[in-house]
Amino acid sequence: MKPIAIFRHSAADGPAYLATFLQQQQIPYQEVRIDRGDPVPKQADAYAGIALMGGPMSVNDPLPWVADSLALIRDAVERDVPLIGHCLGGQLISKALGGAVTRNPNGKEIGWHQLHVTDAALGRHWLGTDDGLVGFHWHGETFTLPTGASWLARSEACTNQAYVLGPHIGMQFHIEMDAPTIASWCDEGAPEVDAARSKPDVHPHVMTTQQIAERTPQHLPAMRAVAEHLYQRWVGNLRG
Repeated sequence: MKPIAIFRHSAADGPAYLATFLQQQQIPYQEVRIDRGDPVPKQADAYAGIALMGGPMSVNDPLPWVADSLALIRDAVERDVPLIGHCLGGQLISKALGGAVTRNPNGKEIGWHQLHVTDAALGRHWLGTDDGLVGFHWHGETFTLPTGASWLARSEACTNQAYVLGPHIGMQFHIEMDAPTIASWCDEGAPEVDAARSKPDVHPHVMTTQQIAERTPQHLPAMRAVAEHLYQRWVGNLRG
């Protein structure tokens, strides 16, 4: 079987539970470590699927790998190689396919927040629920839906939280999180959280790191179950 390519854009934004899931399913994968200077492949047909992880940068930044990533995404769609995007990854897919990535009108969204399913049938298929879930968030930008995509989820702070386009799915939230990654982000991101919470109008959407830590044991197991369902659906579309 061809491997899945997992694009890592920063050392802190690894595949986390996605890697655990693929290992449990004995599905081969290889990391393309953009943060270490790995080149972006020219074509997608060497892979069974392509997973794009998050990162602190913007897809609108003048970074040398962005244009190559957008071209690879378009090649994957043309070749029916399934794509899955997490936060920055979902933004990359959107931009590659004609969407726009802009600052979120409601500011940053950080911590555990409710997600609402916007298409019941798609919710049951991809998330295993049409009632929504509490997801993990850490972003200040948002995407529009790419041409032809179906809207899957929203939150109070961010209208477009997920979309589906055939075998491809893009998410603004972080379904891949595990406990060590959350703890690491809270430790490294504490200054960002403090700065965001200094603006009263964003308080409802930015949790303190203590609140995140306290709620992780409550919310992570339920999100893990949704992640397992979603990843199982996604790998069902892998090529070769």
